[in-house]
Amino acid sequence: MQSVTLEGLKPLKLRVEVDITGQALPSFNIVGLPDAAVSEARERVRSAIKNSGFAFPIKRITVNLAPADLKKEGSGFDLPIALGILAASNQIPVESLDGKTFLGELSLDGALRSVPGVLPIAIALSGTEETLMVPKDNVAEASIFNVEVVGADNLQDIALHLSGEKPLQSIKMRKVDFTDSFLEYPVDMSEVKGNAMAKRALEIAACGSHNVLMMGAPGSGKTMLAKRLPSILPPLTFDEAVEISQIYSIAGLLPPKEGLITKRPYRSPHHTASPAAIIGGGSNPMPGEISLSHGGVLFLDELPEFKRDVLEVLRQPMEDGEVTVARVRQTVTYPSRFLLVSAMNPCPCGYYGDRTKPCTCGISSIRKYQSRISGPLLDRFDIYLSLSRLLPEELSGTQPGEKSATIRQRVTDGRKMQTERYKNLGIHCNAQLSSKQIKEFCRLGADEESFLRLACERMNLTARGYDRILRVSRTIADLAGSKEIKTPHIAEAVQYRENLMV
Repeated sequence: MQSVTLEGLKPLKLRVEVDITGQALPSFNIVGLPDAAVSEARERVRSAIKNSGFAFPIKRITVNLAPADLKKEGSGFDLPIALGILAASNQIPVESLDGKTFLGELSLDGALRSVPGVLPIAIALSGTEETLMVPKDNVAEASIFNVEVVGADNLQDIALHLSGEKPLQSIKMRKVDFTDSFLEYPVDMSEVKGNAMAKRALEIAACGSHNVLMMGAPGSGKTMLAKRLPSILPPLTFDEAVEISQIYSIAGLLPPKEGLITKRPYRSPHHTASPAAIIGGGSNPMPGEISLSHGGVLFLDELPEFKRDVLEVLRQPMEDGEVTVARVRQTVTYPSRFLLVSAMNPCPCGYYGDRTKPCTCGISSIRKYQSRISGPLLDRFDIYLSLSRLLPEELSGTQPGEKSATIRQRVTDGRKMQTERYKNLGIHCNAQLSSKQIKEFCRLGADEESFLRLACERMNLTARGYDRILRVSRTIADLAGSKEIKTPHIAEAVQYRENLMV
């Protein structure tokens, strides 16, 4: 019979073969490069068959997972192994297994438990004549595409279905409620007092997917602003939701009742996270934080506290929009196009440049603290923001701020201009523009060119910094509904490249 395993986002078909021999000592062996979880299936399958009212053959049982050279991992093979034994022992019809793909973990009492990675498998089977049989908790994600799905609570239900005694209901391409209801967020940008420039910068970042570095004293609102950034991002398209949901399905983080991620991800790993936790890893590489934040926001708070090797591994995914994790047996590539928002204090005590509290750090300790972030990584941020703590009279103001929904509408309108402009280029926003594409889509007039050249000379910018100003300028022009980049757009972009370091 047929089952499936995953290599990153790529499903690979497997055949589960079962042989039962009576003229030998009783044994139960699984071959075909199984890992520990697959080998342990012997005990789960044995108990599940007995506790489901079937007889477990007291004979020599050999299960082969083909192809034999492919490492088999996870508990998803429990169900096909159990059904293979039942078919080989004539307890269910062998022909009932044809045209079906089985996946599911068995508990000792025969109940079926959900397994990760069903969504990419369902996508691979979409449009085929195969029927996908999975645990009920996996039905929501499996039935989004054009594939017949049968969900069951336990092994007995599936066996009775295959025998024709008690057919289960199948689902094919259920309707997904992809409406504006998912745009409700528990936090809102209107809750942020003051910080008008910071909110404007985040609006630009959301529209063009520009990376942001915020520096400020404790209590200046860095984390508060970052947590509200997803609420002003454009709504997910269906294709984006599917791509993000596949990653979460593989990681086992997909909500069982929903089957589809409908909000842009927001991930905030602790500064003690390892490189493998950030980029992904394991013998069968799993998605890391940068892939789990694909299409959304990756927030790194206390940026200098992260280990240097963790920060440096971000550089390649930030440029390429994908991360490749190589292991001895396989190389896996996951998408990782995220909006990076980082926050840091200006010094070890946190109060350098604060309006009310004096800094207790020496200039050498400040420079040492800030030097934990390398120049090449700093150069990959499009927007630099310096935040100050609000004074008591500013905090007591009652004037409500602009709501996230209002800002999101402007951001969405600006993003639509970008999508239309780049529809045949495989990119979706200004931050993805290559140097060659910048020359085509960010053309300047003589006055604008002169203004930008003077700004770059004064700020001693690299070629990468020059390109980043043009990308941000293009986004500001899009927010203004302008087809051309004007001097005011460049002037605003330039102020977000002011060096924050001592």
